[in-house]
Amino acid sequence: MPPAEEEFVVLVTTIVNRFCLQNGRTISSETAGQLAVRLRELVEERGLPPPLAPADSGQPGGMAEEVCAPLVAGIVAGAKEVGLEEVARQLVKACFYPEFKVCRESYRAVDPEGRCRRQELARVRGRISGSHCVDCPYWVALDGGAHRDLLLAGWQGDRRDFADDADTYLPDDFRALRRWLYVRARQAPTGRWDGTSDMTRL
Repeated sequence: MPPAEEEFVVLVTTIVNRFCLQNGRTISSETAGQLAVRLRELVEERGLPPPLAPADSGQPGGMAEEVCAPLVAGIVAGAKEVGLEEVARQLVKACFYPEFKVCRESYRAVDPEGRCRRQELARVRGRISGSHCVDCPYWVALDGGAHRDLLLAGWQGDRRDFADDADTYLPDDFRALRRWLYVRARQAPTGRWDGTSDMTRL
């Protein structure tokens, strides 16, 4: 397997393992690796969303359920464990949502009662990307320290809650995947692998 493919598989496997752990579930190394390999094959088959032109801000996008569901089903097919559709769905969205440059700011949005759902730990545990959207531009635009400062500046409750579970609210493994996808889209906009991953292109 070329180095870029290996890197992708390792990143996705790490996220799957972490997601299952933070939700009190067990998953075999075989199944986690299988999901990652199937997602890699899907990315190779479909290609990544095209990168934005320098002057283009893009628009937040989505994926219709009738498009997403068969992709998810293909990734989890044959897995020994059940109930992996949610982590697979979020990974598919992370890979195939189009790029954009202006954050939705969902990470700090509050409801009429002043609560921010993206800062409730029970909900955050169910997200591979913590408090931020899977396609948030801040994953690429900011490093870990600056991103932490941004989230804390918009924190709606006790900041000690963030400190206690910082890796869940703002997971570095997901940042690594988003940056890999960003670079990869610029190296191989057709989705073809060339066996390299040059993070200096960020």
